[in-house]
Amino acid sequence: MARLCRAELIDPDQITLVHVVNRTVRRCFLFGDDPVSGKNFDHRKVWIEERLERFAGCFGIDLLCFAILSNHYHLILRSRPDVVATWDDTEVARRWLMICPPTRKKGQSADPTEAELDSIRRCPVRLAEVRRRLSSISWWMRLLNQNIAQRANREDEQSGRFWQDRYRATRLDDEESLLACAAYVDLNPIRAGLAETVEASDHTSVQRRLESRFDVRPTSVACCRGPRTSSAARRDAFLAKLTIEKSDAVGAAPAENGRRCSDKGFLSLSEDAYLELLDWTARQIAPGKRGSTPMRLPPILKRLGLEQSSWCELVADFDRCFYLVAGRCDRVQSVRSHHTGRRFRVRPLARRLLPAAA
Repeated sequence: MARLCRAELIDPDQITLVHVVNRTVRRCFLFGDDPVSGKNFDHRKVWIEERLERFAGCFGIDLLCFAILSNHYHLILRSRPDVVATWDDTEVARRWLMICPPTRKKGQSADPTEAELDSIRRCPVRLAEVRRRLSSISWWMRLLNQNIAQRANREDEQSGRFWQDRYRATRLDDEESLLACAAYVDLNPIRAGLAETVEASDHTSVQRRLESRFDVRPTSVACCRGPRTSSAARRDAFLAKLTIEKSDAVGAAPAENGRRCSDKGFLSLSEDAYLELLDWTARQIAPGKRGSTPMRLPPILKRLGLEQSSWCELVADFDRCFYLVAGRCDRVQSVRSHHTGRRFRVRPLARRLLPAAA
């Protein structure tokens, strides 16, 4: 079966939630301990985190969750063309030039010059294209993968492909699939045997959120709006807010801290409830973990109508449950691809674990 065009899955004019994953060539451990060369490449995980933080402050895309492992990484992204629409021409040009800066001589300022800004804002065709790119998940992934591949090949004095294939994308169409996918991403290091607890899961979004609960410290990654104040230096300030608050502004709600796209949350549960859910789920699927099954399920599971065993299996095997679109069966069957109107296939495992809503 031929690969489906990305345009069939993601409408560039609509807010879209997508889980993306990309693997290194031949699944070699090019981000961790490589058993073939005996080298350790953990520093490349830092490269990706730094790039994610920079992109989160420049693109019109919310970064919801991430996990970086030894041979692949996971992201949950939310495109925000509505936020990009609130930016004037100068802001659009400036953000793009911060993402793809022109060549600079040593000692020159990194800030775009007026002439460089004019090259975009005074050309309607170029300006429209850049505006589309700023909320494009494909451009986010293209520039991220290109940068990491070039740095790694330069470090290894190699050439050729670094990534196995184009990234895999799964659209998330309802709250159940988003919650399960977020847990799947944040628990990946535990499932892979790289950590025993959520707080020890390095290079994950949940670890950043936990660190920010107890410690506020500056980082060295520059964002699009220049120097940060101490109040904006939270370790998770570039991540989307986890909880959808009742007081959240209606509309685009561009971020006030300049380190992320918007200030909108993405889950209708508190951060404490989400962390408790992660810890409970990790105990069910991680071999050798201490603790026992709780006497009753967390409230969020009851609210969503998910059985205990189904929830654990859904989080453990999220990548086997869904292919292009994730959600309850009736939701997936009701959507169509944007250009050809094709139906999206529902896998048997997804039918069993997430049946149609009653």
